[in-house]
Amino acid sequence: MAGVWCAPSHRVLSVGRVKIIILGAGQVGGTLAENLAREANDITVVDKNAQHLADLQERLDIRTVHGFASHPDVLKRAGAHDAEMIIAVTDSDETNMLACRIAQVLFNTPTKIARVRSHEYLREKKLFDGDALSVDLHISPEQLVTDYIRRLMEYPGSLQVVDFADGRVRLVGVRAYYGGPLVSRQLKELPLHLPDIDARVAAIYRRGRPIIPEGDTIIEAEDEVFFVAATEHIPKIMAELRRQDKPVKRVMIAGGGNIGLRLARVLEGQMQVKLIERDRARATYLSEQLSRSIVLHGDAANEQLLLEENIEDVDVFCAITNDDEANILSAMLAKRLGARKALSLINRVSYVDLVEGGAIDIAISPQQSTVSALLAHVRRGDVVRVHSLRRGAAEAIEAVAHGDRKTSKVVGRRVEEIKLPPGTAIGAVVRGDEVIIAHHDTVIQVDDHVILFLVDKKHTRDVERLFQVGASFL
Repeated sequence: MAGVWCAPSHRVLSVGRVKIIILGAGQVGGTLAENLAREANDITVVDKNAQHLADLQERLDIRTVHGFASHPDVLKRAGAHDAEMIIAVTDSDETNMLACRIAQVLFNTPTKIARVRSHEYLREKKLFDGDALSVDLHISPEQLVTDYIRRLMEYPGSLQVVDFADGRVRLVGVRAYYGGPLVSRQLKELPLHLPDIDARVAAIYRRGRPIIPEGDTIIEAEDEVFFVAATEHIPKIMAELRRQDKPVKRVMIAGGGNIGLRLARVLEGQMQVKLIERDRARATYLSEQLSRSIVLHGDAANEQLLLEENIEDVDVFCAITNDDEANILSAMLAKRLGARKALSLINRVSYVDLVEGGAIDIAISPQQSTVSALLAHVRRGDVVRVHSLRRGAAEAIEAVAHGDRKTSKVVGRRVEEIKLPPGTAIGAVVRGDEVIIAHHDTVIQVDDHVILFLVDKKHTRDVERLFQVGASFL
């Protein structure tokens, strides 16, 4: 995953409770604490804002420490001397990196993770090599969001696109449309429509509720369908579930911050890009940094400006400022004025369900992207990739099978023999360079990368246990 780097020797594989210190009780830190506390980890959250800590402690079974995250005495009070992991996600890159260095020097903490947003740091690769900053994993939320939006544009009509096995497998969510070839048909008819392509429908959401797919399950119009397939087969499968969307050619971006600049740079070589920025000095800077994009100084919620810039011809309007309300309003306005699709960056999780699927086609949550990347490095059982789906209600996991039939609950067993938690499905298996879509008689072999879909993330711990090997495995 772009924006994420990890030293492979640092992975948490302990079977018991993991002691984790989270530095920062903001949106990312709070969401991460909620996820990890629910899975019976020993969580301590550090923040200089006492109210944020009190709010978290009211609803979660966690410890909190009030103080500055990188101060040695604060880390000591948080229990850094015997913590297995420190995750630094304060709003300061400098604090995050310094805390990791102090945790290494004073407490020899095994795994140290930092959120780093500034491109000035990220472009200096040597800072994150070896023991320079003692950061084992650094995560750039801006890069994660940029990659996510780029994948959505690669597949017009998709609701969510996530990668597994270094991009060889993708899980894609689409909304089934009236008139689609597979609408009103049973899932077992999928091979008849796609005789040379193997795919697996991992889950269906109908009016917000999950349906576990069976062979006789009938897809209805407006269903959200999540399917797994080899990356090269995704476009053909999407064509069966919905009418073919035109390729994205014209993009308008509202907001020239870090994400807006990154996105324009990525897209301007293949598409016509217009970027609207309110701050005049920033707009000037953007025009100097971009080679082919058109930079406009103005307010993206100004109806006259959008009309003058032919909003009705725009394929995708991306509202990605730092203001949730401004994003929602400008995206709704753009859609009303004729933009084919409207995407909005929304930090408040409570807003996401209110707006997505209405005037706004897709709401993007930066903290969910960040939390997904972080969770992959906290999970047990050699879980190598985790993606939050459905605004965090569901998860897709990539886990590696180790051991043998005696020491593993999955190796040497057919899919139908594996005791999966309720609402969990194995979608695909990656064996070397081969992508195998999972069926009931597929046998899991050692070192297979197994892609699973969990309708209810409360069963994540059970899936982790499946992929832990017994004590006799050496």
